[in-house]
Amino acid sequence: MISTAVISHGISARTFHIPFITTHPGFSLDMILERSGNTALQQHPNIKLVRTIEEVLNDPAIELVVICSPNETHFPYAKAALLAGKHVVVEKPFTNTSAEAKELIELSASTGKVCSVYQNRRYVTDFLTMKKIVDDGILGEPREFFAHYDRYRPDPRTYGLWREQELPGSGIFYDLGPHLIDQALMLFGMPSYICADIRRMKPYSKVDDYFDVKLEYDNLIVTLHASMLVREMGPRYMIHGTKGSYIKYGEDPQEELLKAGAKPIGPDWGKEDSSIHGLIHTEVDGEIIRRPYPSLQASYVDYYKNLYNTIKNGVPLKETPLDGYNVIRLIELAFLSSKEKRTITCSWPQLPA
Repeated sequence: MISTAVISHGISARTFHIPFITTHPGFSLDMILERSGNTALQQHPNIKLVRTIEEVLNDPAIELVVICSPNETHFPYAKAALLAGKHVVVEKPFTNTSAEAKELIELSASTGKVCSVYQNRRYVTDFLTMKKIVDDGILGEPREFFAHYDRYRPDPRTYGLWREQELPGSGIFYDLGPHLIDQALMLFGMPSYICADIRRMKPYSKVDDYFDVKLEYDNLIVTLHASMLVREMGPRYMIHGTKGSYIKYGEDPQEELLKAGAKPIGPDWGKEDSSIHGLIHTEVDGEIIRRPYPSLQASYVDYYKNLYNTIKNGVPLKETPLDGYNVIRLIELAFLSSKEKRTITCSWPQLPA
């Protein structure tokens, strides 16, 4: 088993990582870093509770470090863990700058240790379904893609307060942008241009709480949008192609189930209720089709399955540090575009995988 330490015991660790580490037979949750309090020990009495990153790095038994702490710690903790000979998983955003991401790519290569960014939104029902629709050409050639990550949260946060403070990596774009950008890159590859509007909508906001980002491809426009002031939700995703359209409301069920304490086990885990299946309206073999399109089953556990097989069996890593670099570089270009109110060319040296 892979001896694993989790850095932090906040919502990210409790919801998106620990349930999969503790239910996968290949991982052993042996240590949790919780700077204050003892909730980790109360919930996992057999783990070793530590207060500092040094205690994690100095334990020779720990093989894997999962970093779920605030964004400004991602790079220094990941760098220190790699130098200490540990494999690393980094929550999103991977780093706060592309220069930091480049350094982690190089460190992973020089140390021979796995460094992975946790792009769990590749393992949700709507994304997997859209990937199949696009890959199968059911809509013809895609011409427009819309992805929304909207909420109605007009009041200040009551937890994770650092996310709304003027700190490196704070704000909604660093929080939600990596989900949507990574999905767009997985669906369509690297864009040619980017044009962004990133701003503060709520009167008390100290950091961005709204973004509308356009990625331009050859005859394809991708729009990525998030706002905290949307009370009536529209479609979560829309794809329009030369033959038809796919419209999707609702969200993958896994996050809410995990927050409610459900364990990610059993044959029905990750199945979406048929009431929120997407609508497809297209033409197949000369026949016009307009009907619900069943969503594929999905599970975040597939991320940890691949991670285990990479560490133990040398299987290629799916969520690489290069993926993290590409997302962060686009975030930087988006902020530049928004600041200068212009379209930016997406070009930079291709880094080794």
